Amino acid sequence: MAAAASISAVTASFTTLSLHKQQTCSKATSVALPAFHGLKASALSGGSPADLHARVASQCVVASASSSACRGVVSMGVEAGVGIMGTKMGMMTVFTEDGKAVPCTVVGFHEGNIVTQVKTDATDGYTAVQVGYRRVRDRKLTKPELGHLNKVGAIPMRHLQEFRVVSTDGYEPNQRLELEQLFKEGDLIDVTGNSIGKGFQGGIKRWNFARGQMTHGSKSKRQLGSIGAGTTPGRVYPGKKMPGQMGGGKTKIRKLEIVKVDTELRALIVRGALPGKPGNLLRITPAKIVGKNIPKN
Repeated sequence: MAAAASISAVTASFTTLSLHKQQTCSKATSVALPAFHGLKASALSGGSPADLHARVASQCVVASASSSACRGVVSMGVEAGVGIMGTKMGMMTVFTEDGKAVPCTVVGFHEGNIVTQVKTDATDGYTAVQVGYRRVRDRKLTKPELGHLNKVGAIPMRHLQEFRVVSTDGYEPNQRLELEQLFKEGDLIDVTGNSIGKGFQGGIKRWNFARGQMTHGSKSKRQLGSIGAGTTPGRVYPGKKMPGQMGGGKTKIRKLEIVKVDTELRALIVRGALPGKPGNLLRITPAKIVGKNIPKN
């Protein structure tokens, strides 16, 4: 009976604190629960209900302090750092000192990469740096877009993207981001862009499926084959790899090495292939490396 009363007291205490947090945090979309899975059973057994209430309250305080429940839940992941935008120029071959041929992609930069807005927890509920890229004529932008850029005295730019970071220290509106200050040779980067569209393709080209028999009277040379069972389940499961539109979507290539940073030509030579055709817009950020620039959760 004493154990049952203790558990009831803990449950009541937790319910009261959860309701109190939901009422006080008006901006929160969800409330962080205290980490009871890390407590041992002996920690909740024994003692008066007042002691149990104090232990539960301390756990709730720790959980709320280590989360952003009162500011709302942020779904987008944090970048490893502020990046820049560039334009894919083409590919070339770079020979190393030991004679190896390394395929590389050249990334050029138009006028831009200027900070257009700095977002903070106090003003926007999260921290981020908004960057503009590629100067255009005023008539190419709408009046709201021009007003947003004129507010900080920035030039008219076609592309605006946000880089969500942990801290915005060192960044201010209308600040120009220099290539040599952000990246150096040997750094690893993540590159995001739109891949080349290849239209409607079959399973062999799109998913690297194997062919059927090409002889002996086979009628299924490049066909898909079985796509599921019969009466049970009586349907095709969602996400089944089938023929369809290939390419033409947003893709990210991670941990690419910077071979050279050319400050005179304002170009970046990156090892490997990058998404899209020459002239494609690329988003370049420092690579996410768990334990180095991204915490281990």
